[in-house]
Amino acid sequence: MATASRKIAGAGGVKESVFAWEGKDKAGKRVSGELRAQGEAVVNATLRRQGILVTKIKKKTFRSGKKITEKDITLFSRQLATMMKSGVPLLQAFDILSKGSANPSVSKLIQDIRADVETGSSLNQAFRKFPLYFDSLFCNLVSAGEQAGILEDLLGRLATYKEKTLAIKGKIKSALFYPISIMVVAFIVTSVIMIWVVPAFKEVFKSFGADLPAPTLFVMAVSDFFVRYWYLIFGAVGGALYLFFQAWKRSVPVQHFMDRALLQAPIFGAVIRKATIARWTRTLSTMFAAGVPLVESLDSVGGASGNAVYSEATRKIQTEVSTGTSLTTAMQNANVFPNMVTQMVAIGEESGALDQMLGKVADFYEEEVDEAVKSLSSLMEPIIMVVLGVLIGGLVVAMYLPIFKLGSVV
Repeated sequence: MATASRKIAGAGGVKESVFAWEGKDKAGKRVSGELRAQGEAVVNATLRRQGILVTKIKKKTFRSGKKITEKDITLFSRQLATMMKSGVPLLQAFDILSKGSANPSVSKLIQDIRADVETGSSLNQAFRKFPLYFDSLFCNLVSAGEQAGILEDLLGRLATYKEKTLAIKGKIKSALFYPISIMVVAFIVTSVIMIWVVPAFKEVFKSFGADLPAPTLFVMAVSDFFVRYWYLIFGAVGGALYLFFQAWKRSVPVQHFMDRALLQAPIFGAVIRKATIARWTRTLSTMFAAGVPLVESLDSVGGASGNAVYSEATRKIQTEVSTGTSLTTAMQNANVFPNMVTQMVAIGEESGALDQMLGKVADFYEEEVDEAVKSLSSLMEPIIMVVLGVLIGGLVVAMYLPIFKLGSVV
């Protein structure tokens, strides 16, 4: 089976589609393949110039799949690295990965990259066309691997880096998920009590003919407010959360404020700081080991850290390093790295093994994050139980006080 594929540059931003075609070559042999083009007429013209008589053209449609996640890209990186190390040709590896993916969106992405590579683009150029999924760090490492002729090794190193980064993000999310979920459940349970349970008690208390205790009156007043304005309360809470997260996502000042606040948080701040340092050192270690110059490596390191404070510090470090300052001194001047980190970097610079020292720092802080998350889980359980007990128990006691008072009178 022969495959003819040629990418036609879209004029005026015309969208290209994938067409499956069948036909006969000059020898009369049946051939088929796929072609990215702007329309059937372009497919016909392209194949005619190749001496192929087209008998059938059909536009390929792709099932709408799930959103492409970072986990999908990490898995793709590992699979591609494994196949290339096994000697599988690049285009054949793309075919295998495209057919083996359970997510149609990932399959389409891989086919688009394959088509670009087949038409003469380098692998890093093909990746750069999809910045939503492949950041500058990813593309720079692939480019370094292509230039040095060690693409298989660089893809393996890149896959390891993404796996470790994904793992540490998962640990942070698991540490935050439990208390947040408990807070949401507590809010829902409290709302149910205020809207449906307390009004039922209120009807019973009307027949008592006696003054109610102050805690009971307060809870009943709050309940009346919930019953009267429940839609405003839920709307205000939902709207405030939506606007807050949108501002956090889009506003640079809000991002800086929240990142600083998270680093200073009493319980979670230390964990987030350790995770940020682990990502920072792991990224720089991976880039430097790949042969990327230090100043260029720092371009990608700040964004990969995931924290605006460290991104800003990285820009200052990059400026100082570019003027001849040592990395150790620049990191010390940034005032965001513990003494242990800067000492390890100093040893790495003196011994010429900076990438290895940075990797050891990353390993150390990743283990620290793992232990901290386990400790947080044990610490948060009693704290959450106390908070829920005070909240729910206080409501129950407040509503039963009149009954206890009536019992003592009788």
